[in-house]
This record gives sequence, structure tokens and C-alpha cells, in this order.
Amino acid sequence: MAEISSSVYRAGEGEPVVLLHGFTGHWRHWKPVLADLVARYEVTAPTLSGHNGGPAYPSGMGLEKVADAGDSLERHLDELGVGTAHLVGNSMGGSLALELAKRGRARSVVAFSPGGGWELGSPEPERIARFFARQMRMVRVVRTQVPRVMRRPGARKLAFRDIMRHGELISPPDAVDLSLDPLACTVVTDVLTSLRAGRAHVEDLDQVAAPTLIAWAGFDRILPIATCSARFTREIPNAEFRVLPRVGHVPMWDDTRLVVKTITDWVEAHLATPIAADLSPAGEAVS
Repeated sequence: MAEISSSVYRAGEGEPVVLLHGFTGHWRHWKPVLADLVARYEVTAPTLSGHNGGPAYPSGMGLEKVADAGDSLERHLDELGVGTAHLVGNSMGGSLALELAKRGRARSVVAFSPGGGWELGSPEPERIARFFARQMRMVRVVRTQVPRVMRRPGARKLAFRDIMRHGELISPPDAVDLSLDPLACTVVTDVLTSLRAGRAHVEDLDQVAAPTLIAWAGFDRILPIATCSARFTREIPNAEFRVLPRVGHVPMWDDTRLVVKTITDWVEAHLATPIAADLSPAGEAVS
């Protein structure tokens, strides 16, 4: 049966597919593609710990590295009864998909503009931290005006210009939700601290054994290809790299058909190649 709440979206039957959203986001980031994916697969889209409506980030658990967030996500998936699955992530969600793939939780991976692939010692983490800090300040200032502003398509396109090319395609209610979600994210300070300390990269990429597709937005303004992708292409064994034309960092609204096709083509090509033994609770079989 379908389960829809602020903390998780679950629906469909068949091969398990897990959708992981980006930093300060919510499972709603995947709304444009859900109907098409649910028609084919058992889809689970959790809201990440410490994000709006998601589980509280575990007390006493640090958040210094991507691996720490991976520990929290792995516990959450265990609680949801998800063992191995095809992991699909965007931005921070892409980083986490790769992190869980290192642990044998991935049947395959599709990572849309994943974070943490910049060269070590580069200025990118500090730039990204400044971007999110600026965005948080702006949202706090205009929060009461957001519902009125988002009624206009032109305003939506302008407001979301850094994360997508066609913000006008988002409905006003969804635009309000996406704009205000960051205010309820309790791990912002921890993540920005990790970025500024140079600890927010994905480590040990050579341990990713699952079939992996890195699908980068051609018009990504948050994580540009030129400065944020090199380690993924160089260090993940046999990873396929693909540039998605005419889309921004969060591509699901810009070109829904392209995103759906990218996911389904990869999953269908790797249905028979689960990488790890079943990790579901009580040893239940994963379909």
C-alpha cells in the first residue's frame, strides 16, 4: 500500500528504487517523476534526517563527513525495511547514493550532479558553503512574502534560477514548499562547517562496485561540471558519465521525461546484477 507523509513517499511494486533528494530539500523534489517510476517499480523516497519532516538527526551522531550522513541514512532505510535497491540521488542525495554503494547497498546507482566530487584542496567547498549561507539568509528575510511572490511564473523562474532553468514550470504550492523547506533543515550549520573544513567530499570512491551512472546537469550553477566532477570520473571503477542537456542542478522539473528515461534505462539494464547480499531485516528476500 502507498505511504505518503512528510517523512517518506512509498508506492508501487517490483524492483526497489530509492530516491534521495539534495541538501535542505525534501522528497517532494522528486514529485515530477514519481508517477512514471511507481508504474514500474517499488519506489521509496525518504526525507533525509535533519530535513523538513524527516527523522531527527540521531542525537550524539556527528555530521563531519559524508560517511556520517550515510550512517544515518542506512539506519533509516533499515527501519523502512529497504535492503539493497537501485539508488538514485541528486546533489547531496547523489553523494549518499555513492556512499551506500560502497557499503554494498546498491544494485545500481544513478547520481544526478552528485556533491563531493571536487578535487581535494580546491576552493569549491567554501564557494558552495557561501552559496547556501546566502540562500538561507535570503529565505529568512522573504519568508512571509513567498506565497504571494510564487503566484507569478516569472517570479518562480527568477527565484529558482540557480537550481533549475524552468522554475516557472513548478506549481505555486510546490514552489512555496521548495522555497521554505530549508528553514526547517536542522543540519545546515553542521553541513556548512563540514564544507568549510574540507571534509564534505566522498571518500574511497574506488570502493563503489555497483554499476554507476553519473548524470550531470549541463547548466549546473551550483556544482559546475568543470570544477565538481573530476574525481567521480577518475576514481569510480567503470562509471559511465553523461551530460544532460538543457537542465539545471535539480533537473526533475526542467525535463521530466529525460530524467525518467535516464533512471529507467539504467535500472532496466541492471536488473540482474545486484552487487551485495540481501541486507533487509530478518533476512527477508529483496525482490
